[in-house]
Amino acid sequence: MLGDHTPVPTLAVKDLARAREFYEGVLGLVPDGEPPEGVMYRTGSSRLFVYPSAFAGTNKATAVSFQVPAEAFAAEVEALRAGGIEFQTFEAPGLTWSDGVASMGDGLLSAWFADPDGNILNLETAG
Repeated sequence: MLGDHTPVPTLAVKDLARAREFYEGVLGLVPDGEPPEGVMYRTGSSRLFVYPSAFAGTNKATAVSFQVPAEAFAAEVEALRAGGIEFQTFEAPGLTWSDGVASMGDGLLSAWFADPDGNILNLETAG
């Protein structure tokens, strides 16, 4: 069954060279292979595939979430800000915002941002 296999989040981008600058230079991801028409990145125990497509950035929902330990969350947020990331805020029941970071109760924290093509990425405390 599919539940026995690790999924690979897949993100469409308009310009692969620009995307590589963002994912490698700003987010600090390291290529883990270059299949035809894209780049594979190792991210924790999974991988992320980035490829060029005319449909890049058309998803208006969260495309990828990175889960980090609670004790590393603030440092990751600051590293992203230092890389020029601007966090997004929005209205949603149960969220309390402080400087671009959402609190969801029980100590859960989350922050959303976009890549250069508008793909929405999320950083959240591992639960």
